[in-house]
Amino acid sequence: MSCPHQPSNPEQSKQSNYRDMEESIHTDFKDDMSYGDYLCLEQILSAQKPLSDQHDEMLFITIHQTSELWLKLAGHELSEAVKNIQEADFGHAFKVISRVKQIFHQLTQSWNILSTLTPVDYLKFRDTLGHSSGFQSYGYRKLEFLLGNKNEKLLEVHQANPVIYNELKSVLIAPSLYDEVIKILADNNLLEDSELLNRDYSKPYQQSDAVLQAWLAVYKDADKHFELYELAEKLIDIEDAFQQWRFKHMYTVQRIIGNKMGTGGSSGVSFLKKALDISFFPELFELRTHL
Repeated sequence: MSCPHQPSNPEQSKQSNYRDMEESIHTDFKDDMSYGDYLCLEQILSAQKPLSDQHDEMLFITIHQTSELWLKLAGHELSEAVKNIQEADFGHAFKVISRVKQIFHQLTQSWNILSTLTPVDYLKFRDTLGHSSGFQSYGYRKLEFLLGNKNEKLLEVHQANPVIYNELKSVLIAPSLYDEVIKILADNNLLEDSELLNRDYSKPYQQSDAVLQAWLAVYKDADKHFELYELAEKLIDIEDAFQQWRFKHMYTVQRIIGNKMGTGGSSGVSFLKKALDISFFPELFELRTHL
């Protein structure tokens, strides 16, 4: 009698790692669109072009290219969230904002991979970067503008490309996600401040006591204002995830180059640390002190 824990046929055991090709699987793509065609993989996978003969430069390029794809998706989703808020479509807004949070977590994880790049190995090809720097990322700039960190001066970095410059300028002068949320507070008779509702959206948002009081009213009667309460917590989720990404970015740079200047001309780590003090939704953190 065969042991129940072992195959009775020795040949079957030898072939246990083999999987038959199913006859229904398509193999002829001379005239049909393939997976690679749909995703433009030929263009994407041929876009890694190291400028040195150093092995680790491929890691550096791949991390930053994939990060730009995630940034593009995050910008795409946040633009939709702004539209959802404008239409008071909270259900879809919550879904999209939750997705953006997960994208930021993915971006944060990518720094762990880049951290395997040692200072010695990075210095072997750093000079090939010239003045190129993540500071010039228009995907990142669009995200910051969408979230409300407006600074017209930053557009100067992108003036060499009129298409990108004009796209970012349109995001700069438009209401941010938080500006649209503040309008919702007003629509719910929680806020009366004409200056806030008609301000120059190209300027940085300044913390407002009127907005703080509106959010306090929401939190003190969360059952009555549950959608606004949930929206506020979703915004906190975004800032939490974004700040984790910012911190991990700063720490990874510090780990690899110490306090050297950035390739784009910034002071490097000290410049990145300043971003950690910037809050997109300041009243949502301040209110916790007053509850």
